[in-house]
Amino acid sequence: MNASVHTTAPALAANAGIPLRDILPWGVFGLIMAALLIYFVGAEQGATSLISGHSVHEFVHDGRHLLGFPCH
Repeated sequence: MNASVHTTAPALAANAGIPLRDILPWGVFGLIMAALLIYFVGAEQGATSLISGHSVHEFVHDGRHLLGFPCH
């Protein structure tokens, strides 16, 4: 018995990349969120404070030390 076995692999699309116009809004959103995170962790205190009081500083205090930002 010599049975021939035929297997087929799924066809790959020639252009499997994601278009830049689909990625760009998410990239811009990610950069804005990262900039806000760095601002609130690294600079939200004292003269550069956007929010009055110490609530934001106390909320990110341990993260500030973990990332190496001085605050005292």
